[in-house]
Amino acid sequence: MNPRSLLSALLGAGVLAVAVTGCAPANPAASGEGPSGTVTVFAAASLKSTFTQLARDFEAKNPGIKVTLNFAGSSDLATQISQGAPADVFASADTRNMTRLADANLLDEAPRNFATNVLEIVVPPSNPANISSFPDLGKPGVKVVVCAPQVPCGAATQVVEKAADTALTPVSEESSVTDVLGKVISQEADAGLVYVTDVKTAGSKVKGIPFPESAQAVTTYPIATVGSARNKELAEAFMDLVTGSEGRKVLNDAGFGTP
Repeated sequence: MNPRSLLSALLGAGVLAVAVTGCAPANPAASGEGPSGTVTVFAAASLKSTFTQLARDFEAKNPGIKVTLNFAGSSDLATQISQGAPADVFASADTRNMTRLADANLLDEAPRNFATNVLEIVVPPSNPANISSFPDLGKPGVKVVVCAPQVPCGAATQVVEKAADTALTPVSEESSVTDVLGKVISQEADAGLVYVTDVKTAGSKVKGIPFPESAQAVTTYPIATVGSARNKELAEAFMDLVTGSEGRKVLNDAGFGTP
């Protein structure tokens, strides 16, 4: 090959290399430049099934990201956050506990409402106390379990009691709606008051009994970034998933309403 031909070949190879490099798709994960870190989400107990699924979806779409979930009663979670627990996102089963944090200047932004829920009576499959309406829960000898008043499902229960003009005498008051459901599943109680979504999640383990008075106590779920969040970009991204079309579908499939 003559010198001029050799020079042309080398230049052509150089241009080709630049072109290939320029056109190659970016792969941040392979190069170690992709996003990484952990986003810690504190969520109401009634969100356990849906948020577990959404967390898996978020991690699948964002390799290198880990979602840590903490489920409990909303009042307990708000207390934990106010005492300095390391949360990035808080999803509450009511506006009251979210407002507690907002009033204490512990949120990074205004909360976004993303779902609604209503109460439903839950009984063992055999329905041993023959419950068919809310007033039946007030009959002598019926063992009813409810949420404590400071918990969203407990506050909703109090509203429903007034609407139905029926005072309940529960055998226990639980700190989360999942605890109420657990006592009915284990047949420690004849009936309980949980959300329609909890009944759906439990499947054949229980029987759900809708009642009209539940419409008087619709629960609204807000979500917000905590002011002390260590990774606010990840927190915002997770909230966008929850409040977007994909999150809404997961929530609606589980029985949640749209705010």
